[in-house]
Amino acid sequence: MTTRIVELRRGILKKNDELAAGLRDRYMGAGVLVLNLVSSPGTGKTAFLERTLTELRASGARVAALVGDLETDNDARRLAASGAPVRQINTHGICHLDADMITRHLDGWELADLDYLFIENVGNLVCPSSYDLGEKIRVALLSVTEGEDKPLKYPTLFNSADAAVITKIDIAVPCGFDRDLALKNINEIRPGIRIFETSAKTGAGMEEWLRYLAEERGKRGN
Repeated sequence: MTTRIVELRRGILKKNDELAAGLRDRYMGAGVLVLNLVSSPGTGKTAFLERTLTELRASGARVAALVGDLETDNDARRLAASGAPVRQINTHGICHLDADMITRHLDGWELADLDYLFIENVGNLVCPSSYDLGEKIRVALLSVTEGEDKPLKYPTLFNSADAAVITKIDIAVPCGFDRDLALKNINEIRPGIRIFETSAKTGAGMEEWLRYLAEERGKRGN
């Protein structure tokens, strides 16, 4: 039984990787920078993305978002207030997005008309780590309310991430957040990773984050 479960999982991941490779080719051909945002529930991922979309649009960038949740379209409606095209993906109990879901929900969108496509994954630090969505950049988010040891508890996510974002930095002091320890733990798992300390409420750290996005967008091969 255990052997069959392992084989089934390998088969599922192989199919996903093949679909993701196709997506990656589509993204590169269209010249759109795709980011996959992953965090636990309550990290402030939606607030962070909402501010990101709003500020990018204000700068003239063409942006869109796919939003993954088990149920409801609450986050999609919230993000749509930014003026960006947004589509909700309801997984109905599945704890992650996969490449097939992304492919189906891109139908009808002209990727060449976008500069950035953000994928807000389902709130989970485990399952999304195993599923490639064809993204150029995987972003691991950690809030100051979650504790500094999250990277050590969930090393697969942070080790597979290209950038890390610490959210809600405006309430770090009352939460007793140990910034130095958090940075140490992140770098222990993923040495040299780009880390952004942000607040969607005050705007702290957003300028640096947006500059990073522009730099990555400007690189060849996106």
